[in-house]
Amino acid sequence: MTDIRISRRAALLGAGAIAAWASSPARALFQATDSLAVPAFIDALIAKMTLEEKAGQLQLMASAWGGGVATALNPPSTGPSFEGQIADAVAGKLTGVFNGNGAEMARRMQTAVMKQSRLKIPLIFAADVIHGHRTIFPVPVGEAASFEPDLAMRTARAAAYEAAGAGIDWTFFPMVDIARDQRWGRTMEGAGEDVLVGELFAAARVKGFQGKDLAANDAVMACIKHFAAYGAAESGLDYNSVDLSERTLREIYLPPYEAGFAAGAMSGMASFNEINGIPATANKWLMQEVLRDEWKFPGIIVSDYTGDEEMIAAGYARDGRDAARLAILAGVDMSMQSNLYTLHLPELVRSGAVPQAVVDRSVRRTLAVKNMLGLFDKPFGRIDLKREKARSRTKASLALSREAGRKAIVMLKNDGDLLPLDKSAKIALIGPFASGQHDLNGPWVVYGDNAQAIDLATGIRNAGARNVSVTLGSGVEAPLAGGIDAAVAAAQAADIVVLAIGESEGMSGEAQSRADIVLPEPQMALAEAVAKTGKPIVVVLKNGRALALHGAVKDAPAILVTWFLGSESGNATADVLFGVYSPAGRLPCSFPYESGQEPYHYDHKATGRPAPDGPRVPYKAQWRSAPNAALYPFGHGLTYGKVGYGALTVAPTMAWDGRLEVSTTVTNSGKRACEEVAQLYIHDRTASITQPVRKLKAFHKVALAPGASETVKFTLTREMLQFLGEDLKPTVEPGTFDIWIAPSAQADGAKGSFELVKG
Repeated sequence: MTDIRISRRAALLGAGAIAAWASSPARALFQATDSLAVPAFIDALIAKMTLEEKAGQLQLMASAWGGGVATALNPPSTGPSFEGQIADAVAGKLTGVFNGNGAEMARRMQTAVMKQSRLKIPLIFAADVIHGHRTIFPVPVGEAASFEPDLAMRTARAAAYEAAGAGIDWTFFPMVDIARDQRWGRTMEGAGEDVLVGELFAAARVKGFQGKDLAANDAVMACIKHFAAYGAAESGLDYNSVDLSERTLREIYLPPYEAGFAAGAMSGMASFNEINGIPATANKWLMQEVLRDEWKFPGIIVSDYTGDEEMIAAGYARDGRDAARLAILAGVDMSMQSNLYTLHLPELVRSGAVPQAVVDRSVRRTLAVKNMLGLFDKPFGRIDLKREKARSRTKASLALSREAGRKAIVMLKNDGDLLPLDKSAKIALIGPFASGQHDLNGPWVVYGDNAQAIDLATGIRNAGARNVSVTLGSGVEAPLAGGIDAAVAAAQAADIVVLAIGESEGMSGEAQSRADIVLPEPQMALAEAVAKTGKPIVVVLKNGRALALHGAVKDAPAILVTWFLGSESGNATADVLFGVYSPAGRLPCSFPYESGQEPYHYDHKATGRPAPDGPRVPYKAQWRSAPNAALYPFGHGLTYGKVGYGALTVAPTMAWDGRLEVSTTVTNSGKRACEEVAQLYIHDRTASITQPVRKLKAFHKVALAPGASETVKFTLTREMLQFLGEDLKPTVEPGTFDIWIAPSAQADGAKGSFELVKG
C-alpha cells in the first residue's frame, strides 16, 4: 500500500521549510539565510576576479556543439563556433554551457579551462533532462498519473545516473507549474492541476535527481521552474501575461515551488511571464521577499532562455543594459543565452547603477553551488567517456521505463469489459500512431531517439498477438489518400479495432498552445468511418494534455490515455491491452466536455448560484452546451477489477487538538487483481474565505486480489484543514466539514461529515 498524505501548508511553511533544509544535503554548505556559508577559498577567489570575470561566472550559454535535437528546442541564435566558445570559457566569459554533445564535448571544454584559464574555475554543464536522458520515461504529466511520487523519484534517479555519466552537472527540471488550462502546451511537463500532487511530485523529483550527495558522480542539480505561475498564462497561451491575486498565487501556484526548494533543490529558473505587470525576471517581490526572505532559499536563480532580454519587447526594459540591471537587482543570479550580463554588468557596476556587492553575492552563490557539485575538487568527476556508454539505456533503466509507462496509462472507459484483449483475436491496428518510429518519446527530449523506442505495433506483436493488421488511415493533421477506405476494410476483416490516435510530439510542449483541445479533423473522420463498421473499438490516445473528446471517440466502448510513454511505449501499452498489467493510472488533469470550459479544475468554488445535479435550472453557474463538470474528472481511472466502496466510518466530531480517523472498506468483486487509488477529499462548508467544493488531502494506492477487501484509513489533523485567512496566513476555523474517500473528484465513494470543535 502506498500512503500519501501531507498537511495543508504547515509542513512547508516557516519552521517546516527550515527543518526540511536542515535535513537536506544543502544544509552542510548553506545557511538558511540570504547569505551563504561558503568555504574561505571562494571569497579569496572572488577577490582576485575582475568585473569581466565575475560577469562571466553569471553567464550561461547554449553549447556551440549541441547535443541531439537541442538546436530545434530553443530559438535560433548566432554565436561563436565551438572553438570560439572554448576561447570564451578560457577567458573567463562563461560559467558553463547547456545541451551540449556529451562527455567528449565536456572533456574538451573543461580541459581547456583547467589548463589555460587564469583562475581555473571549472565550468558547469547543464541540460534539459526533462523525462529521461537516453532512456526516456513517460512525459511528466503522464508519470504523475501513476499517483506514485516514489516512481518519479526512481525515474529521476535513473535519469540522473545516465545524465551525470555523460558529463551533465545540472538539469533544468522539475517543472512544477500547476496547469489548470489544458490549452497550455507545457501541461505535459508538470504534474497537472492539483496542488498536493504537484507538491509531492516536485519533492520526489528533486530528491531523485540530487540523490544523497550532490558531489557524487551519479547526481545532478535540480532546477525548480518556472518561478512563478507560468502555468497560469492567460488563455493558455505560452509566454502570455499572468494576472493573479496574491491569494491565488499563494494557495495554488506557489506551494509546489516551495515543496521543491524545501526538498533541497539548489537552483531555480525565473519564468518568462509577467505577474501583475512585472516580469518574473525583474520581480523583486518574488525573487527576494518570497524566495529568499520567506523560504530562506540559498541557491542560484537562472533566467529562462533570453528571459532577461525579452523584457525589452515586453515594454519593461529600455534596452539590454536596462534589462541586465533589472534582472540582477531583482535577484536573478545567472543570465541564460542573452549574453546581457557579460555585455553590461561590468559597466553597470563601474557607473554605480548596480552595486558591486550585488554582483559579488551572485558570484558567491554560483561558485558555492559549483563547489557543492564537487567541481572544484573533481572538475572531471562526471566526465568519463567509458562511463557514458556503460550507463546508457541499461536493462534496468529500460525495465523502469516500461514499468513507468504502464503505470502512467489511464483507462477512462471499458464498457462490456472489452479490455483486456484476447491475443488470438483478429486485431485491426489503425491510426497515425499505429506503427513507426515517431512520436514515441514525446516533447522535450534532447538526447533520446525515437528510432530506439518501441512502437505500438511492435509492442503488440512482442506480447504474442500474431493476427494483427496495421493501417494508418490518416495522418496526424492531414488526411491520407485512400486512407479511410483502407482502414474501413481492415476493420471489417477484424474482430476488434485498436484505434491509435491523438497528438503528435509537435502538438504538445513549449509554444504549442491550442485554442481547441480536440482531435484533428482527419483523425475524427477516420474514427467516425471505422465506428460505422460496427466493430468494437479500443481508442488508444497519445496526448500531452487533457482533451475534449467527441463523437465516435467519446462513444467508443474502451478508451486508454497513454500520453507519450517514452522508450518502452509499445511494450507498456501492450502490457495493459492484454492484461499483463491492470491499469492503475488516474487523471492528474480533468478531461472537459468542451474546450470552452478551460481553464477547468475540480477544486473550483461553488459560487452563490451553484448548478444543481440533474436537469438544468435557469440562472445558475453553468454553460449552455456542457455540464458544469468534467467528462472525466481529476482522479478518475478504471481497473480490470470491479472496485466498490463501503460506508464511511467517521466520528461526528474532531477535537481542536485531536486527530480524526476516517476509513472505508474497498472491495474488488471482480475476477482480476487490481490497484485502486482511494482519494481523501474535504470541503469546508462555511469559512471566512470561501472554499473549494472539494480539495484532495491524501491518497492510498491499494493492491486488491480478486474478491479481496481492504480497509483504507486516513488520519486527519487540524493542520490538514487549514486555509489562508484574510491576512494570507494559515488558519483553521471550527465548523462542519464534508469528507469523501472516493475514486475521483466527482465520485461520491464513501461520504460523510464531521464537526471541528474548539474548546
